[in-house]
Amino acid sequence: MSRIGKQPVGVPAGVKVTIQGRKVTVVGPQGSLTLEHRPELKVAWNETEKSIVVTIDEKDKGDAEVSANWGTTRALLRNMVEGVTKGYERNLEVVGVGWTAALAGKNLKLVVGYANPILVPIPTGVKVVVEKQFIKISGPDKQAVGELAAEVRSKRKPEPYNGKGIKYTDEVIRRKQGKQFGA
Repeated sequence: MSRIGKQPVGVPAGVKVTIQGRKVTVVGPQGSLTLEHRPELKVAWNETEKSIVVTIDEKDKGDAEVSANWGTTRALLRNMVEGVTKGYERNLEVVGVGWTAALAGKNLKLVVGYANPILVPIPTGVKVVVEKQFIKISGPDKQAVGELAAEVRSKRKPEPYNGKGIKYTDEVIRRKQGKQFGA
């Protein structure tokens, strides 16, 4: 029995939920998101409580995989509702002398110490703003925002000796001392 899956997902005012078969669409001020859930789950809209309820059959109560998918689906629906109301945001910082980030059309151009600049394509629905060495990635889809931030960070991970690289602004890089020369 999933403790997370059985909790209803509250839907605030201004958010519209549409359920057609296995496809759930959530529309709000930040945009629109769609999820196709697994066939063993049932997703229903509760009009009186203004909430989304995810349920499973009685015969599947003991199945661990169904229980895990039950909680995951409920969490994905909650993230969709929060995404279309508030949105998600990740902030990155480019640390290094002469290292820059800039927008080049539908791509993010990174100059981070390699011979050629690196172009990272920006997916649709994700907004990227670059201010000096700070990169702000935002959008309604939590997975798309996090995945783009992780991809940008992976192009030049922060290293512990000089502290150079692309890091999250709230990330703390533990510095190492390095080699000792002399006696």
